Amino acid sequence: MPVPAPNLYPPFNIVRLSHVEFTVTDLDASRHFYADTLGLQVTEAEGDTICLRAMEERGHHCIRLRRGEKPAATALSFKLFDEPDLDRAAEYFEGRGLPVEWVERAHQGRTLATRDPQGLPLEFYSRMDRLPPIHQKYALYRGVKPLRIDHFNTFSPNVDEAVAFYNDIGFRVTEYTEDEESGKLWAAWMHRKGGVHDIAFTNGLGPRLHHTAFWVPTPLNIIDLLDLMSTTGYIGNIERGPGRHGISNAFFLYIRDPDGHRIEIYCSDYQTVDPDLEPIKWDLKDPQRQTLWGAPAPRSWFEEGTLFEGVTPRKADLDAQPIVAP
Repeated sequence: MPVPAPNLYPPFNIVRLSHVEFTVTDLDASRHFYADTLGLQVTEAEGDTICLRAMEERGHHCIRLRRGEKPAATALSFKLFDEPDLDRAAEYFEGRGLPVEWVERAHQGRTLATRDPQGLPLEFYSRMDRLPPIHQKYALYRGVKPLRIDHFNTFSPNVDEAVAFYNDIGFRVTEYTEDEESGKLWAAWMHRKGGVHDIAFTNGLGPRLHHTAFWVPTPLNIIDLLDLMSTTGYIGNIERGPGRHGISNAFFLYIRDPDGHRIEIYCSDYQTVDPDLEPIKWDLKDPQRQTLWGAPAPRSWFEEGTLFEGVTPRKADLDAQPIVAP
Protein backbone atom coordinates (compact mmCIF):
# COMPACT_ATOMS: atom_id res chain seq x y z
CA MET A 1 0.00 0.00 0.00
CA PRO A 2 1.56 3.35 -0.98
CA VAL A 3 2.02 6.05 1.66
CA PRO A 4 -0.98 8.41 1.42
CA ALA A 5 -0.59 12.04 0.39
CA PRO A 6 -0.50 14.24 3.49
CA ASN A 7 -3.72 15.84 4.67
CA LEU A 8 -2.65 19.47 5.13
CA TYR A 9 -6.11 20.61 6.28
CA PRO A 10 -7.11 18.09 8.96
CA PRO A 11 -10.42 18.24 10.88
CA PHE A 12 -8.67 19.53 14.01
CA ASN A 13 -5.19 20.89 14.77
CA ILE A 14 -2.80 18.74 16.78
CA VAL A 15 0.25 20.73 17.90
CA ARG A 16 2.45 17.93 19.25
CA LEU A 17 2.66 14.95 21.54
CA SER A 18 2.38 15.93 25.18
CA HIS A 19 2.69 13.25 27.86
CA VAL A 20 2.17 9.68 28.96
CA GLU A 21 1.07 8.07 32.22
CA PHE A 22 2.73 4.88 33.42
CA THR A 23 1.49 2.54 36.11
CA VAL A 24 4.50 1.48 38.17
CA THR A 25 4.72 -1.04 40.99
CA ASP A 26 7.33 0.74 43.15
CA LEU A 27 6.94 4.52 43.13
CA ASP A 28 10.17 5.15 45.05
CA ALA A 29 12.21 3.04 42.63
CA SER A 30 10.61 4.79 39.67
CA ARG A 31 11.30 8.22 41.14
CA HIS A 32 14.95 7.30 41.66
CA PHE A 33 15.17 6.16 38.02
CA TYR A 34 13.39 9.05 36.32
CA ALA A 35 14.44 11.94 38.58
CA ASP A 36 17.77 10.99 40.13
CA THR A 37 19.21 8.97 37.23
CA LEU A 38 17.66 10.35 34.03
CA GLY A 39 17.34 13.88 35.44
CA LEU A 40 13.67 14.72 34.86
CA GLN A 41 12.36 17.36 37.27
CA VAL A 42 9.67 16.43 39.78
CA THR A 43 6.82 18.96 39.55
CA GLU A 44 4.44 17.23 41.97
CA ALA A 45 4.62 14.22 44.27
CA GLU A 46 1.40 13.48 46.09
CA GLY A 47 0.00 10.18 47.33
CA ASP A 48 0.36 7.52 44.65
CA THR A 49 1.39 9.89 41.85
CA ILE A 50 4.53 11.68 40.69
CA CYS A 51 4.60 14.21 37.83
CA LEU A 52 7.81 15.16 36.03
CA ARG A 53 8.92 17.49 33.26
CA ALA A 54 12.08 17.91 31.18
CA MET A 55 14.30 20.97 31.29
CA GLU A 56 12.87 22.97 28.36
CA GLU A 57 9.22 22.21 29.06
CA ARG A 58 6.82 24.81 30.45
CA GLY A 59 3.84 22.50 30.83
CA HIS A 60 3.28 20.87 34.21
CA HIS A 61 4.39 17.40 33.15
CA CYS A 62 5.50 15.20 30.27
CA ILE A 63 5.33 11.97 32.24
CA ARG A 64 3.11 10.90 35.09
CA LEU A 65 3.87 7.90 37.31
CA ARG A 66 1.03 6.24 39.19
CA ARG A 67 1.43 3.37 41.66
CA GLY A 68 -0.45 0.24 40.64
CA GLU A 69 -0.40 -3.54 40.87
CA LYS A 70 1.16 -4.18 37.45
CA PRO A 71 2.98 -2.10 34.83
CA ALA A 72 0.85 -0.50 32.11
CA ALA A 73 0.32 2.70 30.14
CA THR A 74 -2.94 4.63 30.46
CA ALA A 75 -3.07 6.70 27.25
CA LEU A 76 -0.96 8.74 24.84
CA SER A 77 -1.74 12.44 25.19
CA PHE A 78 -1.56 15.20 22.57
CA LYS A 79 -1.90 18.97 22.77
CA LEU A 80 -4.39 20.70 20.46
CA PHE A 81 -4.13 24.27 19.21
CA ASP A 82 -7.19 25.72 21.00
CA GLU A 83 -10.47 24.91 22.72
CA PRO A 84 -12.60 24.82 19.53
CA ASP A 85 -10.26 22.11 18.24
CA LEU A 86 -11.34 19.94 21.17
CA ASP A 87 -14.95 20.15 20.03
CA ARG A 88 -13.94 19.46 16.44
CA ALA A 89 -11.94 16.44 17.61
CA ALA A 90 -14.93 15.10 19.56
CA GLU A 91 -17.15 15.52 16.51
CA TYR A 92 -14.59 13.74 14.33
CA PHE A 93 -14.22 10.71 16.60
CA GLU A 94 -17.97 10.44 17.11
CA GLY A 95 -18.40 10.51 13.35
CA ARG A 96 -15.99 7.58 13.05
CA GLY A 97 -17.99 5.59 15.61
CA LEU A 98 -15.17 5.79 18.14
CA PRO A 99 -15.70 6.40 21.89
CA VAL A 100 -15.77 9.96 23.17
CA GLU A 101 -15.57 10.83 26.86
CA TRP A 102 -14.78 14.09 28.65
CA VAL A 103 -12.50 13.26 31.58
CA GLU A 104 -10.97 15.17 34.51
CA ARG A 105 -7.18 15.33 34.50
CA ALA A 106 -5.15 17.21 37.09
CA HIS A 107 -3.40 20.35 35.81
CA GLN A 108 -5.30 20.26 32.50
CA GLY A 109 -8.35 21.97 31.08
CA ARG A 110 -11.05 20.02 29.25
CA THR A 111 -9.69 16.65 28.20
CA LEU A 112 -11.10 14.34 25.53
CA ALA A 113 -10.49 10.60 25.96
CA THR A 114 -10.96 8.34 22.94
CA ARG A 115 -9.30 5.50 21.02
CA ASP A 116 -8.01 5.05 17.51
CA PRO A 117 -9.60 2.36 15.28
CA GLN A 118 -7.09 -0.25 16.51
CA GLY A 119 -7.93 0.45 20.16
CA LEU A 120 -4.96 2.60 21.15
CA PRO A 121 -6.09 4.97 23.97
CA LEU A 122 -5.67 8.66 23.13
CA GLU A 123 -6.29 11.87 25.05
CA PHE A 124 -6.45 15.44 23.73
CA TYR A 125 -6.40 18.77 25.56
CA SER A 126 -5.49 22.38 24.75
CA ARG A 127 -4.57 23.87 28.14
CA MET A 128 -2.15 22.64 30.81
CA ASP A 129 -0.86 24.51 33.86
CA ARG A 130 2.28 26.45 32.95
CA LEU A 131 5.38 26.51 35.15
CA PRO A 132 8.28 28.98 35.26
CA PRO A 133 11.10 28.25 32.82
CA ILE A 134 14.06 26.29 34.18
CA HIS A 135 16.16 25.72 31.04
CA GLN A 136 18.80 28.18 32.30
CA LYS A 137 18.86 26.87 35.87
CA TYR A 138 21.95 24.83 35.14
CA ALA A 139 22.36 23.71 38.75
CA LEU A 140 19.30 21.50 38.19
CA TYR A 141 20.78 19.62 35.23
CA ARG A 142 21.76 16.05 35.99
CA GLY A 143 21.64 12.55 34.55
CA VAL A 144 21.22 12.62 30.77
CA LYS A 145 19.98 16.26 30.90
CA PRO A 146 16.63 15.60 29.19
CA LEU A 147 15.32 18.68 27.37
CA ARG A 148 11.86 17.57 26.20
CA ILE A 149 9.68 14.61 25.38
CA ASP A 150 10.18 13.77 21.70
CA HIS A 151 7.99 10.90 20.50
CA PHE A 152 6.02 7.74 21.12
CA ASN A 153 6.57 4.48 19.26
CA THR A 154 3.81 1.87 19.29
CA PHE A 155 3.32 -1.70 18.12
CA SER A 156 0.53 -1.83 15.53
CA PRO A 157 -1.22 -4.96 14.21
CA ASN A 158 -1.64 -3.22 10.83
CA VAL A 159 0.68 -0.33 10.05
CA ASP A 160 -1.08 0.56 6.77
CA GLU A 161 -4.34 1.05 8.67
CA ALA A 162 -2.62 3.10 11.39
CA VAL A 163 -0.94 5.37 8.84
CA ALA A 164 -4.19 5.93 6.97
CA PHE A 165 -5.98 7.00 10.16
CA TYR A 166 -3.26 9.28 11.57
CA ASN A 167 -2.68 10.78 8.13
CA ASP A 168 -6.37 11.71 8.09
CA ILE A 169 -5.99 13.70 11.32
CA GLY A 170 -2.96 15.57 10.06
CA PHE A 171 0.15 13.54 10.89
CA ARG A 172 2.67 13.42 8.03
CA VAL A 173 4.93 10.47 7.17
CA THR A 174 8.64 11.28 7.22
CA GLU A 175 10.16 7.80 6.79
CA TYR A 176 8.75 4.32 6.36
CA THR A 177 9.79 0.69 6.06
CA GLU A 178 8.16 -1.44 3.39
CA ASP A 179 8.10 -5.21 3.17
CA GLU A 180 9.14 -5.75 -0.43
CA GLU A 181 7.44 -9.14 -0.74
CA SER A 182 3.95 -7.96 0.22
CA GLY A 183 4.24 -4.24 -0.57
CA LYS A 184 2.84 -3.48 2.89
CA LEU A 185 4.17 -1.11 5.50
CA TRP A 186 6.17 -2.68 8.31
CA ALA A 187 6.82 0.59 10.13
CA ALA A 188 6.20 4.33 9.71
CA TRP A 189 7.27 7.55 11.39
CA MET A 190 4.76 10.44 11.51
CA HIS A 191 5.02 13.97 12.87
CA ARG A 192 3.13 17.13 13.77
CA LYS A 193 5.76 19.31 15.45
CA GLY A 194 8.42 19.40 12.71
CA GLY A 195 10.79 16.65 13.89
CA VAL A 196 11.02 13.18 12.39
CA HIS A 197 8.11 11.93 14.48
CA ASP A 198 5.64 12.50 17.27
CA ILE A 199 4.37 8.94 16.89
CA ALA A 200 5.65 5.87 15.08
CA PHE A 201 4.15 2.49 14.31
CA THR A 202 6.03 -0.81 14.28
CA ASN A 203 4.50 -4.06 13.03
CA GLY A 204 3.71 -6.40 15.90
CA LEU A 205 1.29 -7.59 18.54
CA GLY A 206 -0.67 -4.47 19.30
CA PRO A 207 -1.65 -1.92 20.15
CA ARG A 208 1.10 -1.76 22.74
CA LEU A 209 3.55 1.00 23.63
CA HIS A 210 7.02 0.26 22.31
CA HIS A 211 8.81 3.26 23.83
CA THR A 212 8.68 6.88 24.92
CA ALA A 213 11.61 9.06 23.84
CA PHE A 214 13.29 12.08 25.39
CA TRP A 215 15.47 14.55 23.50
CA VAL A 216 18.91 15.35 24.95
CA PRO A 217 21.51 17.97 23.95
CA THR A 218 24.30 15.80 22.49
CA PRO A 219 25.49 12.18 22.09
CA LEU A 220 27.96 12.87 24.92
CA ASN A 221 25.03 13.14 27.32
CA ILE A 222 24.13 9.57 26.38
CA ILE A 223 27.69 8.40 27.06
CA ASP A 224 27.57 10.11 30.47
CA LEU A 225 24.28 8.35 31.25
CA LEU A 226 25.77 4.98 30.34
CA ASP A 227 28.68 5.60 32.71
CA LEU A 228 26.23 6.57 35.44
CA MET A 229 23.87 3.63 34.92
CA SER A 230 26.69 1.09 34.72
CA THR A 231 28.07 2.18 38.09
CA THR A 232 24.83 2.72 40.03
CA GLY A 233 23.13 -0.65 39.65
CA TYR A 234 21.38 -0.12 36.30
CA ILE A 235 23.63 -2.02 33.90
CA GLY A 236 20.88 -4.62 33.40
CA ASN A 237 18.49 -1.84 32.34
CA ILE A 238 20.57 -0.99 29.24
CA GLU A 239 18.85 -2.75 26.33
CA ARG A 240 20.24 -1.40 23.05
CA GLY A 241 22.84 1.10 21.89
CA PRO A 242 24.36 3.55 21.87
CA GLY A 243 24.14 3.89 18.13
CA ARG A 244 22.90 5.94 15.22
CA HIS A 245 19.64 5.09 13.51
CA GLY A 246 19.51 4.87 9.73
CA ILE A 247 15.91 5.98 9.98
CA SER A 248 15.85 9.54 11.42
CA ASN A 249 19.70 9.74 11.56
CA ALA A 250 19.32 10.15 15.32
CA PHE A 251 21.81 9.07 17.96
CA PHE A 252 20.04 6.75 20.40
CA LEU A 253 20.04 4.62 23.51
CA TYR A 254 17.25 2.29 24.69
CA ILE A 255 16.90 1.57 28.39
CA ARG A 256 14.23 -0.01 30.59
CA ASP A 257 12.80 1.49 33.77
CA PRO A 258 12.39 -0.66 36.92
CA ASP A 259 9.03 -1.98 35.61
CA GLY A 260 10.27 -2.67 32.07
CA HIS A 261 8.79 0.42 30.37
CA ARG A 262 11.13 1.19 27.48
CA ILE A 263 12.66 4.67 27.26
CA GLU A 264 14.67 5.97 24.34
CA ILE A 265 17.23 8.73 24.81
CA TYR A 266 17.42 10.54 21.47
CA CYS A 267 19.17 13.44 19.71
CA SER A 268 20.45 14.72 16.36
CA ASP A 269 17.52 14.00 14.03
CA TYR A 270 16.48 16.52 11.37
CA GLN A 271 13.82 19.16 10.71
CA THR A 272 10.69 18.29 8.71
CA VAL A 273 8.56 21.46 8.69
CA ASP A 274 8.09 21.74 4.91
CA PRO A 275 4.61 20.39 4.10
CA ASP A 276 5.76 18.93 0.76
CA LEU A 277 8.73 17.00 2.17
CA GLU A 278 8.87 13.58 0.50
CA PRO A 279 8.99 10.58 2.87
CA ILE A 280 12.08 8.38 2.81
CA LYS A 281 11.57 4.69 2.00
CA TRP A 282 13.54 1.85 3.59
CA ASP A 283 13.63 -1.87 2.80
CA LEU A 284 12.86 -4.09 5.80
CA LYS A 285 15.98 -6.17 5.09
CA ASP A 286 18.36 -3.21 4.84
CA PRO A 287 20.84 -3.68 7.75
CA GLN A 288 21.36 0.09 7.99
CA ARG A 289 17.65 0.74 8.48
CA GLN A 290 17.60 0.20 12.24
CA THR A 291 21.24 1.13 12.89
CA LEU A 292 23.31 3.09 10.37
CA TRP A 293 26.42 1.27 11.55
CA GLY A 294 24.78 -2.07 10.74
CA ALA A 295 24.30 -3.55 14.24
CA PRO A 296 20.89 -5.30 14.50
CA ALA A 297 18.53 -4.83 17.43
CA PRO A 298 17.98 -7.59 20.03
CA ARG A 299 14.87 -9.77 19.88
CA SER A 300 13.43 -8.08 22.97
CA TRP A 301 13.27 -4.81 21.03
CA PHE A 302 10.92 -6.39 18.48
CA GLU A 303 8.79 -8.44 20.86
CA GLU A 304 8.46 -6.71 24.26
CA GLY A 305 6.31 -3.68 25.00
CA THR A 306 3.99 -2.05 27.53
CA LEU A 307 0.33 -3.01 27.59
CA PHE A 308 -2.33 -0.29 27.64
CA GLU A 309 -4.86 -0.56 30.45
CA GLY A 310 -8.07 -2.23 29.30
CA VAL A 311 -6.72 -3.07 25.82
CA THR A 312 -6.26 -6.62 24.54
CA PRO A 313 -3.65 -6.58 21.76
CA ARG A 314 -4.02 -8.73 18.65
CA LYS A 315 -1.51 -10.47 16.42
CA ALA A 316 -0.08 -8.51 13.51
CA ASP A 317 -1.67 -9.08 10.10
CA LEU A 318 1.72 -8.90 8.36
CA ASP A 319 4.09 -11.82 8.91
CA ALA A 320 7.47 -10.32 8.04
CA GLN A 321 10.74 -10.61 9.94
CA PRO A 322 13.41 -7.92 10.18
CA ILE A 323 17.07 -8.63 10.86
CA VAL A 324 17.44 -9.63 14.54
CA ALA A 325 20.64 -9.84 16.59
CA PRO A 326 21.65 -13.43 17.47
